Amino acid sequence: MSDYSRLRVIVLAGGSGTRLWPLSRLQAPKQFLKLAGEETLIEATIRRVAPLVAPAQVLIVTSVETAMGEGYRLLQPYERLLEPVGRNTAPAIAIAALRYRLEGIDPVMLVLPSDHLIRDHEAFRQALAIAMVPALEDKLVTFGIRPTSPATGYGYILAAGPPGPVRRVERFVEKPDAATAEAFVREGSSLWNSGMFVWKASVILEEIRHALPALHATLEAIGADVGRGTPFQQAVDARFADAPSISIDHGVLQRSERIHVVPVDFEWSDVGSWDSVHDAAAKDANHNATQGNVVALDCRNTYVRSEDRLVAAIGMDDVTIVETPDAILVTRRGQSQRVREVVDELARRNASERITHLTVRRPWGSYTVLQSGPGFKIKRIEVRAGGRLSLQSHKHRSEHWVVVAGVATATIDGRESALGRNQSIYVPIGSRHRLENRGGEPLHIIEVQVGDRVDEDDITRYEDIYGR
Repeated sequence: MSDYSRLRVIVLAGGSGTRLWPLSRLQAPKQFLKLAGEETLIEATIRRVAPLVAPAQVLIVTSVETAMGEGYRLLQPYERLLEPVGRNTAPAIAIAALRYRLEGIDPVMLVLPSDHLIRDHEAFRQALAIAMVPALEDKLVTFGIRPTSPATGYGYILAAGPPGPVRRVERFVEKPDAATAEAFVREGSSLWNSGMFVWKASVILEEIRHALPALHATLEAIGADVGRGTPFQQAVDARFADAPSISIDHGVLQRSERIHVVPVDFEWSDVGSWDSVHDAAAKDANHNATQGNVVALDCRNTYVRSEDRLVAAIGMDDVTIVETPDAILVTRRGQSQRVREVVDELARRNASERITHLTVRRPWGSYTVLQSGPGFKIKRIEVRAGGRLSLQSHKHRSEHWVVVAGVATATIDGRESALGRNQSIYVPIGSRHRLENRGGEPLHIIEVQVGDRVDEDDITRYEDIYGR
């Protein structure tokens, strides 16, 4: 049995999952959603390695917005490394490796995307045991999935040498056209590029030094800051934006002479589109998959998902329908990769539907926008037991809080009040105020905002126990 005491699991959780809009959004990305069962994708990813490592051996690399929003409660048991801006996988992996080296250790890093679906955990762990051997011999190791179809949505790995548990990588091929993918599958030695890796921290940093000098310079600057006494996260916050935005595949692996692949046969999906969600879902005799409050009549090969309202579909073939409280997606099967184009258009319009849902998770609980219009907004706010909002003020709006359930502690300009059900309090424009729940049950309030601006940017924070 392998010794995993030297292993560190790096979970990359900074992606936005644009092709799974409208469920996945910038501040609520797909890895924190339940897309294929009762677990979120990131929970399933961590559970896959849980028998091998302690929670202290897991490091989550994610964005500030995600760590303080949708992922806050899920990430609490694990160490976190926060990216101040998105820079793709090479810089994300590099700062994780650098952190370990600055701590004086050289672990074997298992790098896992947080949004992959692998149901056979034992087969994955067996493949990891195989990969650990060449990784300890200073090789870069990836996992290659044996193709089950000529998919054009995945990159391919062409392996060299005789068949075996570990093979040298001859070259990587980006997402091919249909004819090329069919030729790869017929030929038999090509593998899907899984995006999962095993290597020593020192080895990947040495490869980055040769292949990506600009990224290496950023790492050197972070290391110098830490040497002068700057905390590591603070140094990353100051320097990370200087790093080039590039994937580890493009930036390093395609140029390396050390890259090897472990071919594997287990079922795998990167859950990268609604078509792949449909493929992974349980289906009826007509190949339909439904979730939520759905009525589907005379439909075939169709995926229908409801998050809020009843969705009725009649006579639909090869269609995907996804409903959320503020958006509905309807697309043909085979066209779901184009959902990214919708997100791009929403970005051009500066539309809030690209960024967040009507219900927004926060470290202290959540809020749901019930209605908004010129000069007003109405929210339902839930504060978990022990939750405490920041001490803050607003320049452009007042607020009125009405308690629906629980007991609220409201502090306004230094004056504290306890409010029970059906009691209310007014928060004037400019006042320093805070809402908290000191009880053991969730607190529910209705908040009415009135002012010239009622957006989330009109917040000045003075104190915050969550470090925002």
